[in-house]
Amino acid sequence: MSEMFLEIRDVSKIYRTGGLIGSAKLAAVDRINLALSKGRPNILSIVGESGSGKTTLARMVMRLIRPTHGEIVIDGVSTSGRLSRAQMKEFRRRVQPIFQNPFESFSYRKTVDTYLFETAHNILGVRSKDAAHQAVDRALRNVGLSAERVIGRYPNQFSGGELQRVSVARAMIPNPELLVADEPVSMIDASLRMNVVNLFKALRDEFQVNILYITHDLSTAYYVSDLIAIMYRGNIVEYGPSSKILREPAHPYTELLLDSVAKIGVKWGEVVRLPDLETKEYGYVGCKFAARCPYAQPICRTTPPPRVHTADKREVLCFKLTDYQPVDAPAAQ
Repeated sequence: MSEMFLEIRDVSKIYRTGGLIGSAKLAAVDRINLALSKGRPNILSIVGESGSGKTTLARMVMRLIRPTHGEIVIDGVSTSGRLSRAQMKEFRRRVQPIFQNPFESFSYRKTVDTYLFETAHNILGVRSKDAAHQAVDRALRNVGLSAERVIGRYPNQFSGGELQRVSVARAMIPNPELLVADEPVSMIDASLRMNVVNLFKALRDEFQVNILYITHDLSTAYYVSDLIAIMYRGNIVEYGPSSKILREPAHPYTELLLDSVAKIGVKWGEVVRLPDLETKEYGYVGCKFAARCPYAQPICRTTPPPRVHTADKREVLCFKLTDYQPVDAPAAQ
């Protein structure tokens, strides 16, 4: 048996851009390797700006799209190819999604409990009304709600934070082992975001569920994560314990992300601007961040950077951490 619950093995997703003439390949996700071990559950945050590939990666884990290369393995079983009906049902029980906009997850024509009872019947497999009601009520209470508060109400009768809690309850009904939460607090009022973030930590601790948390928000990622993977243009440029990465960033792009977060008591000398999406960067032969990196050397533009394993248990995709001698470095005596 595998010691890993989730394994993302050399996964890529390649799209074609342009027309029939002059089309180009774009690696939205480029040879990603990540894993979550069995035993103590973890919250792994995938952090990056728009266009980094984080949502594409999440959608592959959820089987909404298939990898172009590589495979995703759940508890030793590949989920990237065809699955039988029984295997698909088991996958849906073990892996549950939580999407960005809770108001788009529910139809305004149906009461929200309709979705909860459908999940109890179709995925958890309960048959009687009493058993389904017990499963729904239990899941709602686990997220701070109740059947009395939810049953019979429509989506527009809830706040964004409440409705996202209903989404989480729905995902928890089949007792999953992995939640894939794609920007779950970005559409919620800032004053309510920490309620949902704290909920994820409670689910990890009380119900032993792993969580893949997709976000562009470093502040919530720092608060909620055990592990963080920083993505840029389809690559994971830094990966490891959240406390290490966000206190002492090793990759120049992580430094830039942290500089873009306002700090209490510190006045910005200038506005820090994150780069807009530029398709050409996906096709660079060397480091995709080289054109923006203050430490870039000629080798960075011509050679793919190595994946460096550091003493503090992180992985960094950068020449800066190797024994490569920069052009402007003093010669050894």
